[in-house]
Amino acid sequence: MFKRSLLVLTLPAWAWAAHAGAAHAGESVVGLITKTDTNPYFVKMKEGATQMAKAKGVKLLTVAGKADGDNGGQVTAMENLIAAGARTILLTPNDAKAILPAVRKARDAGVMVIALDSPTDPAEAVDALFATDNYQAGVLIGKYAQAAMAARTAGGPVKIAMLDLFPGQPTGAQRHNGFLKGFAGVPSESTTTTLATSPQVVCMADSFGDRAKGQTAMENCLQKDPQINLVYAINEPAAAGAYNALKKAGRHKDVMIVSVDGGCDGIRDVAAGKIAATSQQYPLKMAAMGVQAAAEYARTGKKASGYTDTGVTLIAGTPVAGVPSQSVSYGMDLCWGRK
Repeated sequence: MFKRSLLVLTLPAWAWAAHAGAAHAGESVVGLITKTDTNPYFVKMKEGATQMAKAKGVKLLTVAGKADGDNGGQVTAMENLIAAGARTILLTPNDAKAILPAVRKARDAGVMVIALDSPTDPAEAVDALFATDNYQAGVLIGKYAQAAMAARTAGGPVKIAMLDLFPGQPTGAQRHNGFLKGFAGVPSESTTTTLATSPQVVCMADSFGDRAKGQTAMENCLQKDPQINLVYAINEPAAAGAYNALKKAGRHKDVMIVSVDGGCDGIRDVAAGKIAATSQQYPLKMAAMGVQAAAEYARTGKKASGYTDTGVTLIAGTPVAGVPSQSVSYGMDLCWGRK
């Protein structure tokens, strides 16, 4: 039986050396590595891990990359967590391929590695994945947008701006391709990192999931085609940036925005009419399940395996016929799994 204690540490990479080997004999150490420590999505993930670590009596160490795409920071974090005695590492990979050597090193050392939110490439490089079905999340908002725009334009032309994440990232590609599958029936493999397109897509730009970069991307798209009337955004910060750009251009009332995430701020934007609909996911649940699996591994030696779908729900300001959705009130009650 492992020692029941809880310690949560959030440290920059340079401070980790002082904690290497800090685990006491018999104590189970779990590491959580997120993409950043500023995005509210990952703050909620850390909250879920912390709650479950307390319930299960394990020691939780948390660290993050500097920004989306910071693979080097995550590699260093994995090395330091191994040195600190982690038996399980929960990882939201910034680079699905570049992180693989570090994952292999951890698993060779007997560490169970579970990906949260975003898969590695290939997904089988880790022991298990707990995540939203991001392709389905895209399909849901695509179907919603298709039905809503058909009513809004009376069958007239739809010009789409797609504010993506950054090239080669599986989560971004899955949401993008799912959206086009739901909206226009564009065929694509749910596992590919190649972005599909359609004649209705007049602009594709990388937002890095960031509000300011989303605004810049939207401004650039409007310069490319001022008649854009539908915006797909990789997440709600990018959607908020797009809305700011549209408002600045006087277009915010006649352009529809759809997105993915379902955080409390994003649901408030749905309530305010800034975003028409969003696919809500549950990062708190992902992290809690990861820590629970880590505690089981420490207790029994049984590793988690395969993919676990942590759920997705369409939240819409105004429902449309034929596309099941939940209300803003429902979305606020469950934003990112706070219950």
